[in-house]
Amino acid sequence: MEKFQLDWNDFTNTLLSHWQFSFTVNELKEEFRLSDAAVNQGLYRLLRKKKIKKIREGFYAVLPPSCRQFGELPMYSYIHHLMQSLGKPYYVGLLTAASLHGAAHQAPAAEYVFAQYPAPRSIVNRQMPLYFISKKELIAEGIAQKKGEAGYFNVSSPELTAFDLLDQIRRFGLDHITTVLQELHEAMKISALKKMAACNTISANIQRLGYILENFTEGQHLTGCLEKILAKRATFPVPLSPLKANRGKIDKKWRIIVNTEIAPDL
Repeated sequence: MEKFQLDWNDFTNTLLSHWQFSFTVNELKEEFRLSDAAVNQGLYRLLRKKKIKKIREGFYAVLPPSCRQFGELPMYSYIHHLMQSLGKPYYVGLLTAASLHGAAHQAPAAEYVFAQYPAPRSIVNRQMPLYFISKKELIAEGIAQKKGEAGYFNVSSPELTAFDLLDQIRRFGLDHITTVLQELHEAMKISALKKMAACNTISANIQRLGYILENFTEGQHLTGCLEKILAKRATFPVPLSPLKANRGKIDKKWRIIVNTEIAPDL
């Protein structure tokens, strides 16, 4: 039995007036003590009026009037609330994070979020897919916070973003990653890069990052800390592209087998 009558239009307007752009069905039930039938009926009406959008089962975004024509809300407006509701540590990463740090030459065609393993199922739609990628351990030192309309959300630092991109060569390709690094390096700091490199167990990506920064960006001042970390490790020649045969000239400084030519877009 319902204890309260809920004005659904007033409900969404109140959320928007408080800069809240999302809610869960459980929160709705707890606050207003509604039956399942009343909730389903109310949600159906709001969906038809394009006042809300279903993000995943039990979680909805509230659409301001400016967003209703296309039925889409920026991910930053609800991602923190979504991940809290799932009980998942997370951070916005890869091309999404790079664009937030100023590497916006090529706007991402999808959003990327890292979540503690196992990651939630990705949300794939025609407008802006949201891909969740699992990570067994999230490095707290590499996670910063950005302020959005709905409050703060977690995002990888420029330095962690660089290493995450190199972990995803198969997804993005070296040309695209190098293009991003040509802008992203401007936001990188030596002290933070040193910390992220020290935490990175994949020496090959430190080698690749050093090679790209030195040869394709104006971030040569960043490479010294990478050299020092590699000097303390047992390294061996690795291919610049893990997708091609290990044949090519060897860059002796970074111990990189130059098995492909990089052609960045900038």
